Amino acid sequence: QVQLVESGGGLVQAGGSLRLSCAGSGIFFSFSTIGWHRQAPGKQRELVASISRNGQTTYADSVKDRFTISRDNAKNTVYLQMNSLKPDDTAVYYCNTPSSTWSWGQGTQVTVSS
Repeated sequence: QVQLVESGGGLVQAGGSLRLSCAGSGIFFSFSTIGWHRQAPGKQRELVASISRNGQTTYADSVKDRFTISRDNAKNTVYLQMNSLKPDDTAVYYCNTPSSTWSWGQGTQVTVSS
């Protein structure tokens, strides 16, 4: 079982930037496509970006051109660079496979003030 630890969230003004990190344990993490998901209060969790083992990326329309996902397989870490943040980006951010294969971590809170 892979364990996931997210970090890097915080409070930022609209237009600001944050960089999230997702550290995963075990060999399966580095061989898997990893996604960043987010859940805003009262809303369902949604997948916002994913990256394959070889670096192919996908993005939800709502974050395209603002967020960049990347990974360092040697460090078993996936990153999410978030620029031009909007209040609508406020959510708890989690990493997991796109189909949520593993148990969820604690997530990291991102709050964007207007």
